[in-house]
Amino acid sequence: MDEIDRLVPDVFARACASRGVLEHVASRWGGLALAALHEGPLRFNALRRRVDGVSEKMLAQTLQRLERDGFVHRDAQPSIPPRVEYSLTPLGVKTAAKLVELIELVESSLPEVFGAQAAYDTARDSASGNDLAAQRHQ
Repeated sequence: MDEIDRLVPDVFARACASRGVLEHVASRWGGLALAALHEGPLRFNALRRRVDGVSEKMLAQTLQRLERDGFVHRDAQPSIPPRVEYSLTPLGVKTAAKLVELIELVESSLPEVFGAQAAYDTARDSASGNDLAAQRHQ
């Protein structure tokens, strides 16, 4: 039995390798890249356009991490110029499906989130105002 077979993943444990993998999957760009690739294979520039706001360097690093972790497959065609297409592995498909569910939940919950934010900000502003008034009376 090798070390990997004895591994009991526990993301809450400081030294657990799953933390690094979770970071790659759940990072801003990792999650968005996986969700975009869930729609189908994309070339690098098409993926970059789909994940609006990501820099070329950051997307390249993100894809390398996801490829190393086994979520993304990179297919480089020997042509001039080289044609590189990214797609999800079976593990990537399962993971991206969960991320897409989460994205859909967050997007559909935005009115509730905005309401909570407004209530929080109002309470915070009110508390800050009370603190300032209390300080002035001292």
